[in-house]
Amino acid sequence: MPTPFAPRIILSQNARADLHALLRAHSTPQSLALRARIVLRAADLDRPSNLALSREVGCANRTAGKWRRRYLALGLSGLQDAVRSGRPKAIAAPTRVHVLSVASTLPQDQERPVTRWTLDEIATTVRETLRTDPLSRSSIWRILHEVDLKPHKSEYWLNSHDEDFDAKAHTICQLYVKALEAYEQGRLVICCDEKTGMQVLERKAPTKPAQPGRRERREHEYIRHGTRVLINSLAVATGQIAWTLGATRTATDFVAHLKHTYQHLPRMKCYAWVMDNLNTHWSLDVCRLVARWCKVPFEPDKLKKGMQRRAFLSDPSHRHVFHFTPKHGSWLNQAELFFGTLQRRFLARGSFRSVKDFERCLVGFLKDYNTRHAHPYRWTYTGEPLVRDTPFSCTRRQQRQGRACFSPRPKRFEKLFYPYNAI
Repeated sequence: MPTPFAPRIILSQNARADLHALLRAHSTPQSLALRARIVLRAADLDRPSNLALSREVGCANRTAGKWRRRYLALGLSGLQDAVRSGRPKAIAAPTRVHVLSVASTLPQDQERPVTRWTLDEIATTVRETLRTDPLSRSSIWRILHEVDLKPHKSEYWLNSHDEDFDAKAHTICQLYVKALEAYEQGRLVICCDEKTGMQVLERKAPTKPAQPGRRERREHEYIRHGTRVLINSLAVATGQIAWTLGATRTATDFVAHLKHTYQHLPRMKCYAWVMDNLNTHWSLDVCRLVARWCKVPFEPDKLKKGMQRRAFLSDPSHRHVFHFTPKHGSWLNQAELFFGTLQRRFLARGSFRSVKDFERCLVGFLKDYNTRHAHPYRWTYTGEPLVRDTPFSCTRRQQRQGRACFSPRPKRFEKLFYPYNAI
């Protein structure tokens, strides 16, 4: 039979760049890289035939012609494998549903003696409940894989039992959103929190700086010189901080910090303090200090319980109003953002000869932060319930195979084929 005519391929600059990106990416499957190489070679000016092209790239003549035609007809998406029907499913639909139902419950609910599911445990449970022929491990795996169900994996999550979580979170977030406007009107929003257990560590050998082709190296053995506690207050509108450094975080320490912060931050008409529910934040000494600041009567007999003290400190008629984050909601405090910066830029790689050396270096870092790096943080959480941004129907796995999947870091070739969700 005569050799079929090899159609001509003309690539735009963007299309050529995408194909070269597929070739360079280490995660690209070899079959996909071969197809991209065929198309690139077919688009050269000498217009090689399928026979010559197949000899150069190392494939069959028909293979070169097939992917040449597929690219002309469908573009980049034509380089993917076509959808195959496969053989009919041998496992009945009720059995498949029951497997998913078992895997979606806890082993204890199915009266199993284990605390985590395995393929064998699921197969045994299905056989005992349905009294059918046992399913193989691979069959169980395929059924679970189709819906992206992984009962053998687990992760921690924190459930807040605060009934007023949404209302408290919304109030605090509104303070952040309007912090700059309030600052111009004479109201200052302050986030206060403690960084406890900061270890004063000294490396047994000096750290070796980075060199061309070699990373910085730190000695893994260290000498402990004790710990220190940093109590920090962050002005939301400006990013400026005020701090006290000590060995403890008692109620007396916190009151001293409040006095220090009040002296060093700008004078305002009103102050809104955001902090968590640590007992030192609503102690009787704090109530006494706030009563003196706000020039209101201080009645210890009415402040014997924590609920009464928090209500007194949260009184909106006071000049100083405390806003307590909901339980398990300390991440709503912007002071945590600064502590992240402190950990990355100062504590993580530090080596200090003594406690005094640590305090001297830390004070120097905090002063430098106020002078050169202080800035208001960009707060994006609005206080509304957290909702997934990308619907399940728009995920890459859903588009590709008809089921949902999550991947925080898509591969290079997936970004090209599924650009809508390749973030």
